[in-house]
Amino acid sequence: MNPRHLSRFQFTLSLLLIGLAFCGGRVHALNEADLQRIGKRIWQNECAGSVDGLTSWNSGEDFASLGIGHFIWYPAGVEGPFEESFPKLIQWYRQRGVAVPEWLLTTKDCPWPDKASFTREHDGSRQKDLRRLLSSTIGEQTLFIIARLDQAAPRLVKAAGKSGTLVERNIALLRQTAAGNFALIDYVNFKGEGLNPKERYKGEGWGLLQVLMNMRPADAASAPAAFATSSQQVLARRVTNSPPERGEKRWLPGWSNRCAAYAH
Repeated sequence: MNPRHLSRFQFTLSLLLIGLAFCGGRVHALNEADLQRIGKRIWQNECAGSVDGLTSWNSGEDFASLGIGHFIWYPAGVEGPFEESFPKLIQWYRQRGVAVPEWLLTTKDCPWPDKASFTREHDGSRQKDLRRLLSSTIGEQTLFIIARLDQAAPRLVKAAGKSGTLVERNIALLRQTAAGNFALIDYVNFKGEGLNPKERYKGEGWGLLQVLMNMRPADAASAPAAFATSSQQVLARRVTNSPPERGEKRWLPGWSNRCAAYAH
């Protein structure tokens, strides 16, 4: 991390942890080393920890996937069902005083219209700029994901309706362990909050809300394993409900393996 941002980084982290504590449960202590470990694990999950993987465009998708969290960036004219997160990351950088390439300040939409054009420019100046920025800001991207979780927590409880108490309890239990904290942080980035009505197949979502409503842990010690099982079930349901032309079945083994690791 750039030493110029260190004090601001630490201050923001302390504010986030205070916010998490008020959302229920004891927060597992996180310091800079923890954030780097969490960020690198997310990076490993999303793109095998490779710098090249920080600028990706998956087959069958109509958007670029950027950063350790594969944050979505849509080209102009594309309105997909998944929440666009890369422009929000750039806004986060700017608010926190992180220098970004000048062209990003005036580029609202992904400048590559499709996977073919994106792939052709893999070694172009803009993608090199992106990889330099994203590989040097692992901690910042991790904080961005944690902030998303922090902001989502009270909305998850409210959206659960009669199951709000269950969701609040499950969040509190998960936040008592390192494994539980990681599961929350990684999954909200991986499959979203579960609050977007567009992110549904046959009326059923697959985000963090749906996982939390589906799990029944006995205590904090068993919560990570319960989360792992629940997330596998929710994503298997997503694939069953998905349009056949998307071919989501090919992704399920990798998704299931990722979720299984939340137990530890």
